[in-house]
Amino acid sequence: MNIIFKIATEKDAEIIGDLVIKLTEEICTKTNAKHFDIDLPGTIKRCRDLIHDKNYGAIIGYFSNKPIAVSTFTESYALYAGGKVGIIPEFYVDPEFRSSGVGESLLSQIKDYGRNNGWSCIELCTPPLPEFERTLLFYHKNGLVPVGGRKMRQYL
Repeated sequence: MNIIFKIATEKDAEIIGDLVIKLTEEICTKTNAKHFDIDLPGTIKRCRDLIHDKNYGAIIGYFSNKPIAVSTFTESYALYAGGKVGIIPEFYVDPEFRSSGVGESLLSQIKDYGRNNGWSCIELCTPPLPEFERTLLFYHKNGLVPVGGRKMRQYL
């Protein structure tokens, strides 16, 4: 399977927004809960602004010129991690392409990007368990290990 990966630009905000909406809808459907208050126009605008300000990035995977996968990323810093950390807020592969190597290839692209940009590590949170146990196993199989805790949030 020939998947083409590219680093996104502001012009790709609509593609990223669409894939991220699919991810959030899948999480909400599988968990039978509304975890996110997200809309496509607002998501596209935020994505465009964040990429423009160089606060956010993404790698998009294409199959036959159709976007089928995305991983977004941002940089942060942590003393415990040895400096610069790559944070992966969203990671999505179209269900038709799961278990075909696309996710592994996308994760590999992110790791290469991180190495080239001086990240000491990558971090992410899995969607809620047990509904996304397969997702946890995917990340573990690809070298990520649980480091404890659960993601917590308070909107300001």
